[in-house]
Amino acid sequence: MEESSSSSSRDTRSSVQAQELKKVREKTVMMKKKKRSTEEEEEIFNFINKSPEEEEEDDEDMSDSEDSVFSALEDSGSDSEDEEDGVEEEGSYDEEDVEVESEQTEQTEKKKKKKNKEEGRVKEEEDEYKHDSSDEEDIRNTVGNIPMEWYKDFPHIGYDLDGKKIYKPLRNKDELDDFLDKMENPEYWRTVHDKQTGSDIVLSDEQVELVNRLQRGQFGDLSFNEYQPQVEFFSRDVMLHPVTNRPADKRSFIPSLVEKDKVSKLVHAIKMGWIKPRRQDDDSRGRYYDLWANEDTSILAKHRMHLPAPKIPLPGHQESYNPPPEFLFTDEERALWEQQDPSDRKLPFVPRKFSSLRQVPAFPRFIHERFERCLDLYLCPRQRKMRVNVNPEDLIPKLPKPKDLQPFPTTQSLVYRGHSGLVRSISVSPSGQWLASGSDDGSVRFWEVCSSRCMRTVQVGGAVKSVAWNPNPSVCLLAVALDSVVLILSPCLGDRHVVSASERLLSGPQEVEPMEGEGPVTWTDVEGEEFNQGIRLRIRHPKAVHQVAWHAKGDYLASVMPDHSSHLQVFIHQLSRRRSQNPFRKNKGLVQCVSFHPVRPYFFVATQRAVRIYNLLKQEMTKKLQANSKWISSMAVHPGGDHVICGSYDCRLSWFDLDLSTKPYRMLRHHKKAVRGVAYHRLYPLFASASDDGSIIVCHGTVYNDLLQNPLIVPVKVLRGHVMTHDLGVLSVTFHPTQPWIFSSGADATIRLYT
Repeated sequence: MEESSSSSSRDTRSSVQAQELKKVREKTVMMKKKKRSTEEEEEIFNFINKSPEEEEEDDEDMSDSEDSVFSALEDSGSDSEDEEDGVEEEGSYDEEDVEVESEQTEQTEKKKKKKNKEEGRVKEEEDEYKHDSSDEEDIRNTVGNIPMEWYKDFPHIGYDLDGKKIYKPLRNKDELDDFLDKMENPEYWRTVHDKQTGSDIVLSDEQVELVNRLQRGQFGDLSFNEYQPQVEFFSRDVMLHPVTNRPADKRSFIPSLVEKDKVSKLVHAIKMGWIKPRRQDDDSRGRYYDLWANEDTSILAKHRMHLPAPKIPLPGHQESYNPPPEFLFTDEERALWEQQDPSDRKLPFVPRKFSSLRQVPAFPRFIHERFERCLDLYLCPRQRKMRVNVNPEDLIPKLPKPKDLQPFPTTQSLVYRGHSGLVRSISVSPSGQWLASGSDDGSVRFWEVCSSRCMRTVQVGGAVKSVAWNPNPSVCLLAVALDSVVLILSPCLGDRHVVSASERLLSGPQEVEPMEGEGPVTWTDVEGEEFNQGIRLRIRHPKAVHQVAWHAKGDYLASVMPDHSSHLQVFIHQLSRRRSQNPFRKNKGLVQCVSFHPVRPYFFVATQRAVRIYNLLKQEMTKKLQANSKWISSMAVHPGGDHVICGSYDCRLSWFDLDLSTKPYRMLRHHKKAVRGVAYHRLYPLFASASDDGSIIVCHGTVYNDLLQNPLIVPVKVLRGHVMTHDLGVLSVTFHPTQPWIFSSGADATIRLYT
């Protein structure tokens, strides 16, 4: 009993001691916490008043303070463990033990603080990017991802965050040093030059292995298994029940409005041409290999002459399975065929006859024959085509620039208005001061060229087809063609000596003897009101006159009356003797226009398809020019007399060189509609053509004295200004006698001057 009571008292005492020890420990922990909180508050409030040295010390001890907190927690954990042990074990504790234990904990805390300080300093010294594997984080300099070629010629490779230059490392290696390094340095093969930092990097074994794996097309990660075992979700065994038996949605039975909208947009885009369907390539092209696709043509070009491969002769009757009897061999022919050498035989086989095609056996020499054919195709030299390598630019003639060919008319300067109908013909006086025009309104107007002032108007009573000023500068006369009459007008413009000379020419002695061919034409003088208007002579013809043309000396005048049914199409009138003659007994074709040679006694007659040149002295035809056009409309002779241009209603302009050929030297197709008029300049190397498209094309045409040099023809300017009326444009065109000016008359009842 006593032992039991003593043991119970001992247990109660030990439990009381443990409770007291527990309370003491809780008090010490609370005091430490309060002390730590007060220190933190003092640090917060005294942070502003700290000196820089204290701040550095605090920064150094930052990690220590944090570790100390964790160390206190660890200590508390160990204390709790000890506490549990003390509770489990039977022992007595007093206050001295508590003090000793608290001193030990303080010492361990100091040791840990010291150790943490040393570790923190080591951590601070280590580079934070040392073990970083990211490419973006590994950039030592901060120039960014820029092409390093920008700084190739500079001593620096960029700028840092502060804007200071980052200089390149000193590299004094030349090619010799590089070669020696390559020979002596065992690590040269794994050294890589970094353009970003300008330094040499030696690759490790792992990096070299990674590069080798990538070059072999393998995965960079060694642990990656590229041959994963396949998990077969569906097996070959047919299941009784489906994997999913969910009923179909309602939307699967209803057309989608979104898809309908998309399809409508695509259809609209295809209709508008925004989306073009893909071309379906033929699959059969890719099945075969083209043997000669990459063949070098230079090998075949070495052959001097080249024979084509022999073609297989077409099969004849003797090769038929049922040939005619005359192609079958007799016994003698068969014996002769067998005795002959294979190269001398006429046929490489014996013709045989079968009752049907299915009884024909296989040809025993088929493979041999095909092989020989392939040898012929392969070994026969290719034929070299003799091609001339011509540069396309060389085919275009080297023409001079239009600026180098000035002067020529470029701009519209004056417009002569006054007529109310089509102005079919115009003519300039030899002095270049006056301009005459004839119109369908039945009037002939005389204009002053420089001022566009109408000096005089003569009413002739009919539509004027043609007007021509006398080229002789000593007289002032104008020939006017209307209906079947040719009028000779004296406008009385200019010097009085010229006017009196014109009157004397018209009042010359008349021919008394009747000339042959004079009957159809009558000459009459004009009196009364018409005389006061300036009309002096009236020459009446049997048919309607369409054109009049003067001789260069001004005494002879030619008139044209196109008519198929009569040989009276051309008349030549002599003004001084007042006589007329028909030079042609028979006209071959419908005469369109005539012209006199400026120097020689030649007479040009243009029909629909050709131009005939007659010698007036010998009274014979010397040359016939083929215009190569359907219908000639107008003609002009060069002042030198060796060149002729013809305009046609099929939009062509033909230039003839009389010394070269009877065919056109050059055909110009610049106009879009019929060519109505052509003209040469008397002094400048210019010629022009007028068309129904409302344009006048001025061309530069230089004629050289050297007969071996061809004329130079260059279009230089397109002049526009006339308004198309009733599908008619420019009807007549003529040059100023002395200036590089051009006059044109059109269906819009105006005359225009281009300078």
